[in-house]
Amino acid sequence: MEKRFFDELEAMDRQEREAYQTRSLKEALERAYSNAKAIRELFDRSGIRVEEIRHPDDMERIPIIRKTDVIELQRKYPPYGGLLTIEEERVERVFVTPGPIYLPHQIEGISWFGKSFFAAGFRPGDIVINTPTYHMSPAGILFHEGIRACGATVVPTGVGNTDTQIRIILDLKVTAFSGMPSFLMTIIKRAEELGYDFKRDFRLKKAWFTGEMLPASLRRTFEEEYGIDTYQCYSVTELGGCVAYECQEKKGMHFMDEYLIEIVEPDTGKRVEEGQIGELVATPLHNPTWGLIRFGTGDMTSFTRETCPCGRTSFRITGIVGRSEDAVKVRGMFVVKKQVDGFFSSFPEIHHFQLCVGRREEKDELLLRIELADESIDKEQLKRRIEEGFPSVCRVRIDAFEFLPKGSIEEEKTLVDRRKWE
Repeated sequence: MEKRFFDELEAMDRQEREAYQTRSLKEALERAYSNAKAIRELFDRSGIRVEEIRHPDDMERIPIIRKTDVIELQRKYPPYGGLLTIEEERVERVFVTPGPIYLPHQIEGISWFGKSFFAAGFRPGDIVINTPTYHMSPAGILFHEGIRACGATVVPTGVGNTDTQIRIILDLKVTAFSGMPSFLMTIIKRAEELGYDFKRDFRLKKAWFTGEMLPASLRRTFEEEYGIDTYQCYSVTELGGCVAYECQEKKGMHFMDEYLIEIVEPDTGKRVEEGQIGELVATPLHNPTWGLIRFGTGDMTSFTRETCPCGRTSFRITGIVGRSEDAVKVRGMFVVKKQVDGFFSSFPEIHHFQLCVGRREEKDELLLRIELADESIDKEQLKRRIEEGFPSVCRVRIDAFEFLPKGSIEEEKTLVDRRKWE
């Protein structure tokens, strides 16, 4: 009988998970403080003792480390920024990411990334083309090991060479794909140009995506037109791989148990409530090499504690809605440019818009400026539709509307913060 989950951690009782993560967090912090110079300085500078962090909730006291901080640390303490927790001669592999950031890789045979591939249905007998790069970036090797942990066969094709990839998929009867959705679509379209019927002539029926967003429309195309079952994984290079992943329910991505994941206010580092938007911050719990803690990804999301029908008990992120630099806090809630743009894209009546955040009588105010595609459009009806739909997407209401002639909104930005804090 086939097992339901990759490992026993996925179905842990939530109290058991909290205890497990608390133990793991203490070990990770002690390891980082004892061995990583930069982390020791961070704690000492902040006046925090490691033993004072007794529970994941206490992590709010520790400053967030961002990519720019890692770059500066590596300039100060080359080559690893004072974040290495083992002797340099014990480092097995070093990856290089934009910055540049030098990432010492922990150990070979990392199996827990296999959770995300197992949840996507990868099993022994599957033949998988693994299309992320195998050089400099850790993606190719990490995903390779995750696929192998599920018992599937890996074909390390890497990026590019579309015609060669098509020949490989045909000759080896490839059943699954690992990589970016845009590249799989490139493969499919090129195969069609060469005269193939992709659904009929190829055996590829599973796809695991990371590296870029998977729009709902593209997912429907893969699944309905080509019969390819699609799954997403949220990965962060600086954290060493997969942080959250989809199950067959495809209703958010499960937290990976090997990380402590927090959803916080970017400016304060304080945790937000369930359903509210915040920045995803993560701490690796079982990386014996890399002492990075409380890494701020810059990605904005929300989370849910709702029980998943798949049986996995971890919390889930509900999708990445944008970047922290494209988010504005209004009346205690983050309004994210990507969500705003997505909402208004469904209104063909609107030629151009601009959502402005201001202050009136010490209160935040949202003003929507609209240029109509056609001046004969019923403005009141349009307002009602926007007023009804906008809060369900962005969780705040629009206070005022301003209809303008075409060409009046000179600034291209669609979300503008005009508040002055004096």
